[in-house]
Amino acid sequence: MAISNPTESFAHRTLLRFEGILNRIFGNDLNPFYCLGALGLFFFWVVTVSGVYIYAFYKTGMDVSYSSVEYYTHEQWYLGGIMRSLHRYASGALVVVMVLHLLREFILGRYRGARWFTWFTGVPLIWLIFAAGINGYWMVWDTLAQYTTIASMEWFDWLPIFPEPMSGYFVSREGFNDRFFSLVSFTHVTIPLVILFFIWVHILRLSYPVVNPKRRLALGMLLALLILSLLKPALSQGPADLGIEPSRLGIDWFYLFIYPLLDVWSPGPVWALVIGFSLLLCVLPWIPSRHKQIPVAEVNLEACSGCRLCVADCPYEAVVMKPRTDGMNFLEEAVVVADRCVSCGICVGACPSSTPYRSKTGYVSGIEMPSLPISGFRTTMVKELARLQGNARVIVFGCDHAANLDNLRGDGVAVLSLPCTAMLPSSFIEYALRESQVEGVFITGCRENDCYYRMGGQWVEQRLAAKREPRLRRRTERDRIEQFWASSADSKELAVELEKFRTSLREFNQR
Repeated sequence: MAISNPTESFAHRTLLRFEGILNRIFGNDLNPFYCLGALGLFFFWVVTVSGVYIYAFYKTGMDVSYSSVEYYTHEQWYLGGIMRSLHRYASGALVVVMVLHLLREFILGRYRGARWFTWFTGVPLIWLIFAAGINGYWMVWDTLAQYTTIASMEWFDWLPIFPEPMSGYFVSREGFNDRFFSLVSFTHVTIPLVILFFIWVHILRLSYPVVNPKRRLALGMLLALLILSLLKPALSQGPADLGIEPSRLGIDWFYLFIYPLLDVWSPGPVWALVIGFSLLLCVLPWIPSRHKQIPVAEVNLEACSGCRLCVADCPYEAVVMKPRTDGMNFLEEAVVVADRCVSCGICVGACPSSTPYRSKTGYVSGIEMPSLPISGFRTTMVKELARLQGNARVIVFGCDHAANLDNLRGDGVAVLSLPCTAMLPSSFIEYALRESQVEGVFITGCRENDCYYRMGGQWVEQRLAAKREPRLRRRTERDRIEQFWASSADSKELAVELEKFRTSLREFNQR
């Protein structure tokens, strides 16, 4: 089930305003908030590549691990040292974008209904990334590694799963040996492979997942990491000594924030905090809310030709093709996978039978949204067009998750809002312009590159440009169609752009 009209909380409004500022600075294409997931994967690869290099010079052993790290940090600073710093700072950047990605999806409400799977499978990734980072600090075997290792063992000793306390092995050199470093080294290589597997699972139900940020954004991030690596190289904090308790340590707050808490609290409450927070994240999609549930899409076989366009356009792989079951002369039929459908209606806009040029009353499309049948949508649109007066008459098509269109309605302006703008079949634009029912069509929706349903804005632009089926026919006057993508924080700008468009239509009519 999907969610419509998410409540505009203070956090939601603040986020949209902040992202609007970033758009003005960097432009929509380079706004990092629009590709946090892809940036996380980019930083993961930076960590992997730099890690492979420094691992080639790393030696496992309590007497050689520290010295091998010091070698490529200082003796080979021009490459090994830079690689170590890149490894460190890209790891921190990965945590930052991961947390921002989680918070952003939560604030925007994009974790409920059919999106539960992506949210739920992202939770293990959080702790796997932290585990890999903490494990990496142990490999250096400096005083910080000694402190975090012993604190971790004492924390795990609280759990009744080990026959004897593990922290006892780190009291002196007699109980400590090189096998620890072999195990740590193996774990540090293995965890990233598990992370890759969970990343694949995380995006498994997404069509056209964005796994790479824009090239300019990626290069800019890499340049920033390089500059930081040169200005403030990553350094060790002195060799570990089991005979001395470490003090005056510099904590990496991105990965090691839990350890100061372990110094203040006993292990039990810290375990309760970590497990409780993890369980809360896991169950969030099912916690009751005030958001209205919308019925999922439904297929009408009498109007379905098995063309596969709905399958190609669904952002969540919620429509699949199966062998025909009604005896009609088509090989396949579309089937909606209900627990994957987010009720965006994009499939309706992709269906060739979703056209207003039908004489039958109460006709149906090949695939429909029960909450807004295509025949009912046409009826509503005709009523809106019939009441328009004056010149420069315009109909505005928008999105329920973008700017509110109600304030735009007037004598010369009709408005219709859909679950997603991509639910609008291209033929409805031609229908509105036919026989001068209106002089212009204004299309709006979520900000560019930030569609609430991922691909809606992109599909609309491609259909209007005749690059994607169902295309807007070339005979349609493009001068009478305008697009402006706007969130709820851009209502003033949207009104200004609409008025500019109407002014241009008046000038066009006077020629």
